[in-house]
Amino acid sequence: MLSEILQAITTVGMFVFIVAGMAAMGLGLTIDRIMAPLRDVRFLAGILVANFVVVPLVAIATTRILPMEPDAATAIVLIGCVAGAPFLPKLAQLAKGDPGLAVGSMVLLMVITIVYAPIVVPLAVEGASVDPFEIAQSLVVLMLIPLGVGLFLRARYPGLADDWVGRTGQASSVALLLGIGASLLAAWRDILGAIGTSIFLAAAVVLVAALASGWLAGFGRPGGDRTVMALATAQRNIAAAIVIAVPIGGDTIVFTLVGALVIPVALIVLAGELGRRVGVEPSARAATS
Repeated sequence: MLSEILQAITTVGMFVFIVAGMAAMGLGLTIDRIMAPLRDVRFLAGILVANFVVVPLVAIATTRILPMEPDAATAIVLIGCVAGAPFLPKLAQLAKGDPGLAVGSMVLLMVITIVYAPIVVPLAVEGASVDPFEIAQSLVVLMLIPLGVGLFLRARYPGLADDWVGRTGQASSVALLLGIGASLLAAWRDILGAIGTSIFLAAAVVLVAALASGWLAGFGRPGGDRTVMALATAQRNIAAAIVIAVPIGGDTIVFTLVGALVIPVALIVLAGELGRRVGVEPSARAATS
């Protein structure tokens, strides 16, 4: 009974987090601001190579090098092959990065994942099949439609958008806390059961490699943009990974869920720390001047 309640809270919390978060981003941004970084060919090349070449290869190599159960190895490969997560705008907000760059990166990576995953995952995971329409349906309904509604309201009714952007952002943050808290309580047995396996080490390797490759892909750009690119590469699209893991069955779903909890929590802590440093640096410079 308790487990079902926690799962319901997790589902509702994550649903509200994604929908309200996307709507808040739309209410606070314009299409031009979102599209601006996507007109930079160097940016496009860097973030695409980092997300769809470097990270998948690191994930596959990690499962070959580390002694891992087959289901855990499959989960790591799935996580490595999908990008464009709804967590990215929130991570960028915590790190005090450019929200327009974050949303633009998220939409770009999400759209590419819909085409990329059905081709690459069956080659990397034996017996895996990917339905691009199932992935696209969930991403469009939960992310693109709320974002589009927010952008429409910002363009047509800017006063209304100003009134609601803060409220929807707060609703998204509260829902995120509830969703993560409930999911940790609901999945603690799975997390404990994964202790002693290589899933945590493998996830850490992929996470560090993704952060590094995203940061290097932003070479020549301002530090805040490089931070967003690093976070965009590190935060994988766990929702898409779970959609792919379900038909595979076995413990693949469990290990994917473990990754779904470990990676975002680690990145939330990292983004928060980066954001605090951004806020401290101007004060520190003023104190020494």
